Formats: sequence, C-alpha cells, structure tokens
Amino acid sequence: MLRFSPLDPPRPTGTRETLFWQLPPGSATALLLAQLAGDAPLLVITPDTAAAQRLEGDLSFFAQVPVMPFPDWETLPYDSFSPHQDIISERLRTLRRLQDGEHGIVLVSINTLMQRLPPVAYIAGRVMTLEVGMQLDREGLRNVLSRAGYRAVETVYEPGEYALRGALIDLYPMGSEGPLRIDLFDDEIDSLRGFDPDTQRSQDKIKRIELLPAHEYSLSASAIARFREGFETLFDVDPRQCPLYVDALKGIPSPGLEQYLPLFFEETATLFDHLASSTRVALLPGLFDAAEHHWAAIESRYDNLGVDPTRPLLPPHRAFLPVNEIFAAIKAHPRVELTRDDGHAHAHEAATHRLPEVAINARAKQPLAALERFLDTHATRVLFVAESRGRREALEEALAPLRLDLTHTDSFHDFQHGTAPLAISEGELGSGLWLEQPDIAVITETELFGDVVRQSRRREKATDTNELAIRHLAELKPNAPVVHQTHGVGRYRGLERLEAGGQAAEFVALEYADEAKLYVPVDNLHLISRYAGTDDELAPLHRLGSEQWDKARRKAAEKIRDTAAELLDVYARRESHEGFACAPPDAEYARFAANFPFEETPDQRAAIAAVIGDMTAARPMDRVVCGDVGFGKTEVDMRAAFLAVHSG
Repeated sequence: MLRFSPLDPPRPTGTRETLFWQLPPGSATALLLAQLAGDAPLLVITPDTAAAQRLEGDLSFFAQVPVMPFPDWETLPYDSFSPHQDIISERLRTLRRLQDGEHGIVLVSINTLMQRLPPVAYIAGRVMTLEVGMQLDREGLRNVLSRAGYRAVETVYEPGEYALRGALIDLYPMGSEGPLRIDLFDDEIDSLRGFDPDTQRSQDKIKRIELLPAHEYSLSASAIARFREGFETLFDVDPRQCPLYVDALKGIPSPGLEQYLPLFFEETATLFDHLASSTRVALLPGLFDAAEHHWAAIESRYDNLGVDPTRPLLPPHRAFLPVNEIFAAIKAHPRVELTRDDGHAHAHEAATHRLPEVAINARAKQPLAALERFLDTHATRVLFVAESRGRREALEEALAPLRLDLTHTDSFHDFQHGTAPLAISEGELGSGLWLEQPDIAVITETELFGDVVRQSRRREKATDTNELAIRHLAELKPNAPVVHQTHGVGRYRGLERLEAGGQAAEFVALEYADEAKLYVPVDNLHLISRYAGTDDELAPLHRLGSEQWDKARRKAAEKIRDTAAELLDVYARRESHEGFACAPPDAEYARFAANFPFEETPDQRAAIAAVIGDMTAARPMDRVVCGDVGFGKTEVDMRAAFLAVHSG
C-alpha cells in the first residue's frame, strides 16, 4: 500500500482516472479533501445529508478555498410541502457561484445529487443587478420582484421577501447572507446597505447586489404555459380538480410545486451540468448502496402516493436521476474514491497515526494524566480546537493545571506555518488527527471529553438591552403612545415622506400636546421606545419645548437614587456576612456544559459568568435570571445546579 503525506495527496490526472485512498482516522479525511481542492474545483459526495453536514464544518476548518454546500430540500420524495426558503436560497447561491467560476469545494449528498435541477441558463438569465447610482423605477421593481416569486410583506425577515415604504425598499435577495435596504433619491439608487431585521438598523454600505429568482422553477407566462401543456399531456385526470394545477396557472407557488419542476422547462439539468469540466470528484464510502436505497424509497412513495387524482405525481425517472445515470456522470470526471477496505491492492494510505487516549478523567486523582503523558512523551506540535469562544474558554480552564503556554491562532493553516509548539483555536471540527510528517496533532473536545453535542447556532440578537426599544416599524401601531428619549411621551401617527437637506426620506411622525408634530428619521428609530404604562388610554401627552419631560425624568432619577441607596445598604450588609463558596468550574463541568445543544448567546454568557462569579465567592448570593421563553434560562440554571451538586 502506497503511503503519502496528508499535506500533499496524490491527485487523479486523466479525465476518467480513479485513485483509491484508504479512509484515514479522525478528521484527516477533511484535511486530505481540502488539500485535493487546492489546485482544482472539487465535488465531494457523501452517502447522506448528516454526513455532508458533519463534513462541512471539518472542511471549513482546513480548506483555504470556499466550501459551498448544496443542501438537500429536507423533504421526502413527492412531499406536498415546499423546502424552507433558507434552503432554496443557499442552493441558488451555490449554483450562482458555480456559474461565476468560483473555485471551491461543493458538498452534496447522493440523495440530493439525484434531484433534477433547472437548466444552467435559468439562473443566469434571471439575475438582476442593482448598483448605487443606477436608475430604478419603484413600481417597475415591484413587478420584477413579483414575477421572480418574491413576496410583499410588512417587515422583511426571510429570503425572498420585500417591503416598499416610500423611498426605502427593504429586500432579502435569494442567495444573500442577509437583508438589504435600498434608499432612493427620486428614481436613483442613493445607497445600498445591509440591515438587521430585528432592530431595523442599517449596517455597512455596499455598492452592488444581485437578485436571484425566488424559486428553482419559473412562473413566467411561457413557463406556466409549458407546465400546463405538460401536466395535461402526462396526467389522465381532470386538472380543474387539482388545486396545485389551478394555483400554478394563476402564478401562485403552491406548497410542493417543486416536485413538478421538470414541467416548467423544456429540459432539466443535473448538478454536474453546473460544474466546470476540470472539477474533480471525491466519493465517500457507501454511495452506491445509499443511492439504490434512495431510489427504492422514491419508487415506493410513488406507488403509495400516486393514486390521488387531485395530485398526480411525475414518474420517478422524470423527477429524479436513476442510479445508473448518476454514476455515469460521476465517471466523466477525474475522481478519488475513499475506501474502508484495508486489503485494497491499489489504495494509497495517508501517513497518519491514530490519536492515543487523551481523555480528561474528572474522577481520577490526576484528571489530565493521559494528556500530560502524551505531551511529555512526544515531540509533537499540538493544536487544541474548541467549537466556540465559550467552549474555548472552558477548555483553557480545564487545561490550566498543566500550565501550558497556549498561543491563540485563527486557523490550522496559520498553525501549520507557524512555530508555536502549543496553540488553541476555534472551529467546528468533529474529531482530531495526528500527522506523521510534519509531526502535528489536532486534539478536539471529542478526544478530551468524549462525544459532545455539536451545538446549533442561535441567531444573534441585538446587544441593545432596552426591552422597550422599537425593534422594527411593524411594532408601531397607529395612535399608540411612544416615548422619545429627548421629548417624552407622544402618539405615533404613521410614516411621512419629507424633504430634508434637499433629499426626500421617510420619517416617523409623532404628535404631542397642542397637536405639535415631531418627525424622527427612520434611521433614528432606536430613540423611540414603547410606553410601559398599564393603560395606553391614560398615557400622558407631553408638550414639546416645555420642561414637563425633564421634570418627569428628574423625579424618576430621584426615585432611582433612593432605591440605589437602599440596595447599597443591602449589599453592604450582605458583603459583611460569610457564605458558602462553590468550587470553580473544572473539567467535569466543561464536559457537562459541552452537551448542551446550543451555543451560548452573548446574554447567556454574561448571565452564566455572573452566576458562577456569585456561587464561587464566599458571600451570600441573591440573583434572579430573567429572560423570555426559549431564551436559555434553563441552561443557566442547569450549570448552576451542577456546580452546587459538584461542590457538595
């Protein structure tokens, strides 16, 4: 068996050449694939979606080129509901990047690869570009967006949505990583900015955006006519009794319409049609069996669900690629096949070791003995990897007894080309590895704490802690009382378009006593908050330009100072008493915390740090953790409970 350096793996050269690699241990597979993609585009095919999702994090950690997932619809064959818009957006983004010739790693499961796709020309011919300074007709844009399948909404949250509000147009383009705000000056684009949909606050300016279609199928007049002809020719049913057919003729994207994608085009494509001819293909073990199993499931669901005359189904070969066609397309590319067969005569083997036992045993007298033994007996450079900043800090605390001189590094590439013998980094790496040459080991939480839950990322919330702040315009109800930071309590009277400094813009109109009006620019929405009184009808109406609001604020400040004095006295008496100090977090605590399914939010991290600080201090503790439903209070409580029990 031929051995090679994982940092310089052998590459197939001929168009139809196949190389076999022995499947290496740990995350070395991702390292090999990342190196394989260094000088040519790469398509990586996994046996299932879960394997693709696991490999995505590993590849992102090692690769120096973009990793472009092509996700599964996450629906079963012939399902009657549509994929989530986030999934369609990511798929369209990957197809567009491939059309642009971007060099990277495309990651797909064999099930997803069997789906028929829109032709290459579909996306290329429906991309609309918007740039600062270009002329843009507002109503014309509305028509373009509607024809492209975008939905008009009051507030933009998801890909494929838009909202028109005078000179401001909020838009979440398909394929974009976030929503955008277009500011018009007459019929000219004055600025393009990203914005936070939770707070409505504008972010950095950009110069150019691309709008991709909202679906993988077209609802143009010609596409609908093609769908109608194909539907009526293929199915021996009364189409007027098929709700999906009736909606499609009206241009309405009914749930599950993706299952009829081939009827909207003269010809469909495969993912291979979107790839460059120089693309290499990497095949993980088990693909053929997985493809055969999926095809059997397709046929079974067709037989079971195809009896409904109100929803006839496309035959399997029309909606999906048969197994023989998939593997014929694979063989047209140079490829690497990874195998688990130790006796494969032609397989190349990466020069790696299997990591020894280095787990932290919190119940032992010397919990870090195994890791310390490995570090002492091998002249190996070691990179520790934790999934997030919070976990990295917990790992550093767990390793503190060894007094290691850990250098913080941003990536494996930086560590590889650096000189630090020991380092720590953040990354979604499922397991570690150990290379022979150069002698480098990567140790993750999995090796140290056992199998840990791979944390899902919560969407980051705004760091503004003012719970009464107006997050977006939809929260402002006509005639509702609101509070302006400078001018006090007024009534919201709607949005008005005014000229200021020679430019037209949208303003929030607030009415005060004596029918006085205050106009607040939409960009200053953070200055307005909801009125917190018990009854909106009894809310005061302050007078602009008077001292009424200032007096109210001074009176409130006096009450705050009185309350603060009482609290200070309570805290002083508490500090004078001695309480029970819990033991600080250790390796066992880190193992426990690693099994929570979500990464901590900034607010959670702050609450956890405050609670642990109180519990480990030798003084009486009195702390209340507040938060809305689903914001992670239980995770804070469980950590506190663990520390309490662990400290006896």
